Amino acid sequence: MSILLKPKEVKLSDADGIERTYMVSRLPAVAGREIVTQYPLSAMPKVGDYAVNEGMMLKLMAYVAVVKDDGTELRLTTRVLIDNHVSDWEVLAKLEMAMMEHNVSFFRNGRALNFFEAIARKAQPWISQMLTDLSGQLSPKGKQP
Repeated sequence: MSILLKPKEVKLSDADGIERTYMVSRLPAVAGREIVTQYPLSAMPKVGDYAVNEGMMLKLMAYVAVVKDDGTELRLTTRVLIDNHVSDWEVLAKLEMAMMEHNVSFFRNGRALNFFEAIARKAQPWISQMLTDLSGQLSPKGKQP
């Protein structure tokens, strides 16, 4: 695998306050095109496809390295490496955002946060409606006691 392109250090803390250092990289042209055109759209409610989004996340994370205690960098090229070196899903989401900010001018200067907050706002009513519909379908039919 190639070296990290224009690496940038990112320090992230998990829910327990434990800080880790990662290196995010610029994406090579072809991989960047694939990831940037598919990653954001596959995450959108009603339109998105989780399997595609997960695949794009795995490709994106292959351009991230964790800085180990001895100072060496280990690329997060597999699901196992990600699970072993990223403490929880929130840190993973922050790493994904850091990668998008480092690679896409549209997401720089805090605009990535606004983009993902907008997705979250749109997802809440959709999820609530889906759960309401499902609860009606799954509730046993019969007389009230």
